[in-house]
Amino acid sequence: METVTQTQTTKYSLAELTKYFLKLGTVGFGGPVALIGYMHRDLVEDKKWISEDEYREGLALAQLAPGPLAAQLGIYLGYVHYGVWGATLTGLAFVLPSFLMVVLLGMAYKVYGGLPWMQSVFYGVGAAVIGIITLSCYKLTLKSISKIEPQAIKSRWLLWLFFLTMAVVTAITQREEVWLFILLGFIYMVVKAPPKWLQKRETSLSVILLAGTGFWQYEPGELVKLGLFFTEAGAFVFGSGLAIIPFLQAGVVGEMGWLNEQQFLDSVAVAMITPGPVVITVGFIGFLVSGFAGAAVAALGVFLPCFVLTVLPAPYFKKISKNTSIKAFVDGITAAVVGALVGSVFVIATRSIVDVASAVIALVTILSLIYIKKLQEPYIILAAAIVGFCIKSYL
Repeated sequence: METVTQTQTTKYSLAELTKYFLKLGTVGFGGPVALIGYMHRDLVEDKKWISEDEYREGLALAQLAPGPLAAQLGIYLGYVHYGVWGATLTGLAFVLPSFLMVVLLGMAYKVYGGLPWMQSVFYGVGAAVIGIITLSCYKLTLKSISKIEPQAIKSRWLLWLFFLTMAVVTAITQREEVWLFILLGFIYMVVKAPPKWLQKRETSLSVILLAGTGFWQYEPGELVKLGLFFTEAGAFVFGSGLAIIPFLQAGVVGEMGWLNEQQFLDSVAVAMITPGPVVITVGFIGFLVSGFAGAAVAALGVFLPCFVLTVLPAPYFKKISKNTSIKAFVDGITAAVVGALVGSVFVIATRSIVDVASAVIALVTILSLIYIKKLQEPYIILAAAIVGFCIKSYL
């Protein structure tokens, strides 16, 4: 797609678009599905800055390429009429507000995290997060693989096999291997839409406050590890920011030992109560590990692949999007990633649902999201925090 270089030919300026994404990143609650809905309502239907075709192309690219869905769509919409500068400014405006929020929450968490009242609050919040993620897994499974109907399952049985395999493997081993996602994607591509080269060669393969929270404390070697780990994770986030959880849970808690299970769950909770992309939880995790520098490196590691993999194919995407081999490869990886997400939720739940009360909070959260229309996650998190505090303080 060719970008429009003269601002007079568009209905809006780059400053106006940047201001919109700054606002969306500040007050846009509800997760990736809600955020992409806001963009369509505001930019396509109300302001008419973006055409329906441009929006659909951006959404298709966001679903095909790795990267958090809402952030990648925002970057693409910035690129449509203002090229790389548009993509850069809209991406930064969208991510920056929530990044600053999670850093501030990380500072508070380091100061108060050891106090009983803070632990009581996150007791309820952690259980509610399990409920939210469980329901999100269900919806993501239906969207990414198929509906749970005999005919649909039969037609996409191989994807369901990948899904179940990765769910079981993740639940048992409590870790994920990137090579396995790539392998399953490659297998599905070979089965469903082998590329031409494979068909020809079938055998080939405050100063005091800041100091007290460790704001400026970091180890250079640790920053390198953070950067490499989060860049790897960011390169395999397909469809939803929640898909990054298996990578984070296995690496941050199990492999690297940067956080314990409760701290990791609290990090996910922080992402739920802040606006903007859910994947911004990496900023909170990075801050707990290595202060502000760790937060910045972790966020850059996740969002840089998202930016590059949106901007580079954007001019050629109409042709790329029709390539059935690429679609099949991504479908295979997506099914495996969603399966791993389900497995990781099982692992986290077995460690976080510790009694009847926490199980009830998780169950009530799921039922509330199903039966109460337009109920947003931050309200559930707030209610769960109050309930958790009451249970731990008075019972």
